[in-house]
Amino acid sequence: MSASTTSSVAPTLRRALGRWDLTAIGVNQVIGGAIFLMPSQLAAQIGPWGPIGMVLMGLASLSVALCFAEVSSRFEGTGGPYLYTRAAFGRFVAFEVGWMQWFTRAASQASVMAGIAVALGYYWPVMTSGWPRHLVLTAVTAALAWINVRGIRQSAWVVNALTIGKLLPLALFIIVGVAYVDPARLTTLPPISFHQASTAALLLIFVYGGYDVVPVPAGEALDPRRHVPFALIATIVSVTIVMTLAQIVAQGVLPNLAAHATPIADAAALMLGAGGALLVGVGSVISMTGNNAGQVLTGSRMLFALAEHGELPAFLGRIHARFRTPALAIVFTSAVALALALSGSFAKLAVVSALARLVTYTGACAATLRLRSPSFAGSVKPATFTAPLGSAVPIVAIAVSAAVVAGATREQLVGGLAALAAGALLFVLNPSATARSRIG
Repeated sequence: MSASTTSSVAPTLRRALGRWDLTAIGVNQVIGGAIFLMPSQLAAQIGPWGPIGMVLMGLASLSVALCFAEVSSRFEGTGGPYLYTRAAFGRFVAFEVGWMQWFTRAASQASVMAGIAVALGYYWPVMTSGWPRHLVLTAVTAALAWINVRGIRQSAWVVNALTIGKLLPLALFIIVGVAYVDPARLTTLPPISFHQASTAALLLIFVYGGYDVVPVPAGEALDPRRHVPFALIATIVSVTIVMTLAQIVAQGVLPNLAAHATPIADAAALMLGAGGALLVGVGSVISMTGNNAGQVLTGSRMLFALAEHGELPAFLGRIHARFRTPALAIVFTSAVALALALSGSFAKLAVVSALARLVTYTGACAATLRLRSPSFAGSVKPATFTAPLGSAVPIVAIAVSAAVVAGATREQLVGGLAALAAGALLFVLNPSATARSRIG
């Protein structure tokens, strides 16, 4: 299984991730570049209700995260939702979950890379097209792939540093902004329609997305059955606090928030001048780079998990003898993301994300219920964490997941179904794959 081993013992992934490393991965994936644009988009739908909507969706997302926390506490391997649905529903359902999760990670990585070029183009317009854009995208991709190949510890250091780097400008924005908030802009709550509320809810479901990757690198965690559940809950609590406070400040500082295309930068400029806007601009680039680093780490592990269990070509499941990382899966995932970014194809693939979230979230939540059955007692480990309120939390979580599709466009549904069909074709073309049962 090793790419270059000098002994008869196959190398294994190195367990080096602690609970805060996993939390950083989660926060990094949820808080991307969207937080710098989202306040005005939310205000355009529900106005001053924005902070309340943020809190309510944080609680709804917590219901899904609690399911992930419970089911993840039964497993120790790499793969996250793929492992859970494999144990609960079999190979085909699990393959579709794993395929859709990897597919959207690669497309999302490409999208974020393109966003970095756009952000840099605000100060250096030449970066938005031609060879300078291609050079920036290639350099960022190559650097992050190299770091990931070198080792999980190095990858974690980079993710941790970039997570702190993105949170510091937001923290400064929030702390300084409190003094500039006009309470009247937050306390006057006009009536809103059901359509406005549902549109805002759909927007927020996507804003909160990304925490489902936290369990994916569990095979490299020090104590996955305890640290992964902690990280999932800590992620949702942390991002709810940060995003709600950012919404409050933007809402309370800018007189017409919905009219601002770059609300956080505009509010920072109003409070701190040009230096404040520059700080937010730098923060957005750091945020997107950090998000990209996490995409490389988690996307490659998803691909590795599928190959490790015989569902994809074996070379993608090889572990580097020296660095003990899934080097070929990292290189392959990065190459696909770079190709999508350079070609611009990621924009067309973005429509898949709605159905991908439904498949991943619903699969994990349904697995939470199914694996509670006594009939699975001998095949999976007992949970070290149990979601409260019995079946209520998983049922609410499945309803939250279904809401993604309820608000999806026809194009999103068609695109998602096409991706599922492609996954089914890949599965059928590999009928002799032997399930190497390393579940847990």
